[in-house]
Amino acid sequence: MGEMETVNEVLSLVEAFRAFDVDNDGRITHAELGGILGSLGYNASEEEVRAMMEGGDKNKDGLLSIHEFLEMNTKELEGGDVAKALSAAFQALDEEGSEIVTGKELHEVIQNLGLQLSLQNCQHLVTCLDADGDGVVSLDEFRLIVDSLL
Repeated sequence: MGEMETVNEVLSLVEAFRAFDVDNDGRITHAELGGILGSLGYNASEEEVRAMMEGGDKNKDGLLSIHEFLEMNTKELEGGDVAKALSAAFQALDEEGSEIVTGKELHEVIQNLGLQLSLQNCQHLVTCLDADGDGVVSLDEFRLIVDSLL
């Protein structure tokens, strides 16, 4: 169950990022980062936020992309077997040429690979990543979780 807690932590980070990405451009500013940290229970000083921003901003554009944000916040998480399962599922889904993933499709692929992740957990992953509420996620959105756990 610890592995799903890790996945849920990453999903919470994705949700926090989206909540503070006011213009939905996939990037957050220094001020937005401070807000995210506060919402996650961290009372970071202005100087600490600036240092975090500089440390996470790999391309030095003054903004944090969702990939940069996840990378800086998941370095110490261990995805374990669930990361391997999601990575294998991602590769299988990608080989089929599908542009979208449903919870049911994810669950079927994981079962076909002989891996264990419940339908409920697969549906939860999809629901959390589904930015537009259409019940599916793109492979790029799905890749966020896989990359964050590997």
